Amino acid sequence: MRYDQAMNGRCAPYLLLLSLSPGILAAATLEKGIDEQAQLPYWELRDEGMSLRLVQRLPDQSRAFFLARGFNAEQVEEVAGRCVFQTVYRNLSHEAQPSPLHYRQRDWVIHHPQHEASILIREDWAVLWEARDAAPAARIAFQWALLPPEQTYEPGDYNWGMTMIDLPPGTHFDLEVRWEQFGATRSAFIEDLRCASDTPATP
Repeated sequence: MRYDQAMNGRCAPYLLLLSLSPGILAAATLEKGIDEQAQLPYWELRDEGMSLRLVQRLPDQSRAFFLARGFNAEQVEEVAGRCVFQTVYRNLSHEAQPSPLHYRQRDWVIHHPQHEASILIREDWAVLWEARDAAPAARIAFQWALLPPEQTYEPGDYNWGMTMIDLPPGTHFDLEVRWEQFGATRSAFIEDLRCASDTPATP
């Protein structure tokens, strides 16, 4: 299914299908709109036990953020030339039926017809920054800026950080998110995610 492209303000939730490991189907919702704080498009997946919000980050925001943390101008282009989302992940199961939530970003699947893409996690970047001779303090700051690549949230827990995808700015793609909760491996699609274009950030 495709979703309405309008991004002006908050949009009504859409019904999705969640696939569970035993083959059972359950309902989830996807909401799209403009994040009030960032003033950029967001996509929020929500089901009975979790919510996952992805908010666009502009390449210029990445440049400024990582220049301020000790990377040089050439090094920050490694980030600015890729797709970046601010990510907020919550375990909502305390609201009804408490259950831990566990995820591994390596399990998430990016669907794009022209490019074999992946979530770039801390270990991937560690190799790249070693090759680029990035300063140790900058590498530590970078590591803590990312969403942890694997984590378990107890009911009511949440975390946030950047999710980086090996696609260029302006790309559209689908993301299959996978996690474990309520004794099952669960998955849901977020269709037509859009990477922010490389345009100057508004002051």
